[in-house]
Amino acid sequence: HLERGMHCADCHFQVDSHGDGNLYGEARNAIEITCRDCHGTISQSSSLDSTTGAAAPGETGTNLIQTYPGRFFSRRGGRELEQRSVIDDNRRWIIPQIVDSLDPSNPRYNERAALAHSIQKDGTTWGDSVPPDDLAHSDQRITCQACHSSWITSCFGCHLTQRANEKRPMLHYEGIDTKNWTQYNFQVLRDDIYMLGIDGSVVGNTISPVRSSSAVVVTSEDLNRNLIYAQQQTISAEGYSGQAFNTHVPHTVRTTETKFCSDCHVSSSGDNNAKMAQLLTLGTGMTNFMGRFVWVATGEHGVEAVEVTELSEPQAVIGSDLHRLAYPEEYAEFVANGRQLEHGEHHGSENALDLQHRGEYVYIADGEGGFRVFDVAQLNQKGFSEKIVTAPFSPLGQNTSVSTRFATAVASPTTLGVDPARLRLPENEEQPIPLMYAYIYITDREEGLVLSTAATLLDGNPTNNFLERAASFNPNGILDGAVNLTIAGHYAYILCDAGLVIVDIEDAGSMRVVGQVNAPDIRDPRAVEVQFRYAFITDADGLKVVDITNPESPRFVAGATERLRDARGLYLARTFAYVAGGSQGLVIVNIERPERPRIDQIFTAGGELNDARDVKIAMTNASVFAYVADGVNGLRVVQLVSANQTEGAFGFSPRPQPELIATFHTEAPALSVSRGLDRDRAVDESGNQLAVFGRRGGRPFNLEEMQRMYLRDGELWTVNDRPPGPSLVTETPVPAGDAADSGATEDSGATDDSTWWWSEFLEWLRHIPSF
Repeated sequence: HLERGMHCADCHFQVDSHGDGNLYGEARNAIEITCRDCHGTISQSSSLDSTTGAAAPGETGTNLIQTYPGRFFSRRGGRELEQRSVIDDNRRWIIPQIVDSLDPSNPRYNERAALAHSIQKDGTTWGDSVPPDDLAHSDQRITCQACHSSWITSCFGCHLTQRANEKRPMLHYEGIDTKNWTQYNFQVLRDDIYMLGIDGSVVGNTISPVRSSSAVVVTSEDLNRNLIYAQQQTISAEGYSGQAFNTHVPHTVRTTETKFCSDCHVSSSGDNNAKMAQLLTLGTGMTNFMGRFVWVATGEHGVEAVEVTELSEPQAVIGSDLHRLAYPEEYAEFVANGRQLEHGEHHGSENALDLQHRGEYVYIADGEGGFRVFDVAQLNQKGFSEKIVTAPFSPLGQNTSVSTRFATAVASPTTLGVDPARLRLPENEEQPIPLMYAYIYITDREEGLVLSTAATLLDGNPTNNFLERAASFNPNGILDGAVNLTIAGHYAYILCDAGLVIVDIEDAGSMRVVGQVNAPDIRDPRAVEVQFRYAFITDADGLKVVDITNPESPRFVAGATERLRDARGLYLARTFAYVAGGSQGLVIVNIERPERPRIDQIFTAGGELNDARDVKIAMTNASVFAYVADGVNGLRVVQLVSANQTEGAFGFSPRPQPELIATFHTEAPALSVSRGLDRDRAVDESGNQLAVFGRRGGRPFNLEEMQRMYLRDGELWTVNDRPPGPSLVTETPVPAGDAADSGATEDSGATDDSTWWWSEFLEWLRHIPSF
């Protein structure tokens, strides 16, 4: 539309611009125009005689040709619809009709358009006119913009900071001053991400593009400059994460950069696993938020919160390119000091082997100390000397520990704040949150899987913070030697002596083993991570891959092993797997084709990175960083992608250019690092909604809707970007002409500009009944 010279007012007329006298819950619901009103459907051309949007007046909407006769709309040669610019009298264009692009005898025939619009649900038949219910992409179920958008802007992080006693004009020009100044600090704006979901009820719950719209973390500073809370995520009234998403009309329609089949379905070449994870809003791990502190487990020394960024905005990672640009004096001093991070907060524990920070708490697998939770709400509070506490008052008022024999790893189903105990309001049309999100999951080398209650830590009520063992699971000792786990949907993927064991955890009272990959396919396992259809595992042999398209029938991918001497911790970020490789440092593996992984590069920082035990990835201000638990060397900060330096930094998966930029020497060997906040994850692998959606009735796909994208009769179904066979319509297409056939013309001489008023006058007369 922009390239044709169109302005907003060329689509959005009186009702869209000025409303219809009614109040709407969201601005988009007051729009009357839709794509089909001008471009028609696959079965008939538009006559411009009605608008069909949510706010279209009456039963038939606005007749555009009668309301704006001649001046804006007319017919060229009595057939083609022509529109004249509202802004520029000398600019006009033909309005292409969808039905023309499907007709091989029409000059505007387009094979790709015909395939996309007419492909049937069987995935092979196309080209013929059939009832909408038989079509794969019926306009009754999918919006035009779901395919006809080239890019979408997503906001994966805004830092909302409030300062008391700072008089300023209110941010949105209300015309008054405020003593509590709140500013928006945009941190990660991206246009490389494409996601789909279900649109709001007012537009029929059709499939539509989804964007991250308000991924907010909040900070509040009081009159004495005490940080009452710092960089905390929000939780909606109904228990969803405030890392909000919404269905969206991107307004980025293009004819040459529309979506291909493999943009939304599993590619037959097996190279779009990460893109499918992103499309379905499962998250890909690259935009995760770490914040000012990174949490490190250090065994018998306990846990450490290491300060890795500046406090003020822009919140640059210390030692990074942004730090050099935004804080030149501090950067120069830091480099002169040997790039050593100096500030961290420590709290002792029995034997911290693994940890996960979420909100105001850090969860710890504490070896023989069992499962423990520390209160870290005052971590940024200058008014507190003890910033990490077992409990803010005596054990009589709070007990956040659960005894196990030897806890080895801890996992939350999500790092997002999700509270299944909150009340659902039917009028909000939101999905239920399963009770599995009320628990934290712990592997124990003797007890197998242990579940602890945890939802009470999210409800804001300090009087009920007494954690209890909810369940334990180890039938016939199958989970003996459990060392690591990850949660994906209602499945726990657990590494133990028996190899990989998959446990259905949907119901804590009736957990069951549903799948297993045995030794010797997996030997001495260390870490496991999941991305869409694949589980990636590190063991004594290196990095291995398991197909979990059906988690209850896992398939070990023979030949997909990347041999590594000492593969340990693992993290997945889009098309790369980051392996903590012990003496080999940070091993970066290309997993664009999960069944054909290949080592992209091995980074040791000139031999300095030589005891890597774990690694996590996060994005700060559009640059990407690896936080490596480097054993005896402490915490290492590695800049992977610099927004200023790395080629393709704003693409979907730029190739990392690792650079060691900072080190924090822990008092004991650094063993593991906490995962950051998943900012691009709105749903889990079982279709359970995690984040709030900004449209009533809007939501991510449920499991059945996801599986329609890649399964047929329970089996994997793949596509390529070529027609699956010949069209049922076999007429030879007429070659396209010049400007008149392009569908995107300015005045080409077909209508003499000096007499345009005459054709418009005749068009106006045609709508007078007596004529």
